[in-house]
Amino acid sequence: MATAHWLAKSEPYKYSFDALVRDKRTVWDGVRNFEARNNLRAMKKGDLVLFYHSNEGKEIVGIARVVREAYPDPTALGEDWSVVDVAPVKRLRTPVGLATIKADARLSKMALVRRSRLSVVPVTPAEFDRILELGETKL
Repeated sequence: MATAHWLAKSEPYKYSFDALVRDKRTVWDGVRNFEARNNLRAMKKGDLVLFYHSNEGKEIVGIARVVREAYPDPTALGEDWSVVDVAPVKRLRTPVGLATIKADARLSKMALVRRSRLSVVPVTPAEFDRILELGETKL
């Protein structure tokens, strides 16, 4: 089965890509939107995740990999929310900012732009490849 691609947002003051690199693995918790939760539930082990710093920076800064598929969110006692575990893969050589994404014709339909309020969204293979190109990064 082909690897799927995703984008997950985190405010860098809460949890940055640097923190993920330091920790080597983390639980992606705290998602409280049904569509974003369903996206977490659709993630498979090995899928790649663009790590987006929201609010501060507003840029894609790194790539992570899903290392554990969805399970109940331990921070949501008695509620039906999910988490996945992710590990760092690589920092983008050049962060790719939201303004750059919006200005790029090949990325204008990206869920990050169209569904800007969602913290976890799918990314097409072509969008993923374009982000790597803009970020001057090879996997």
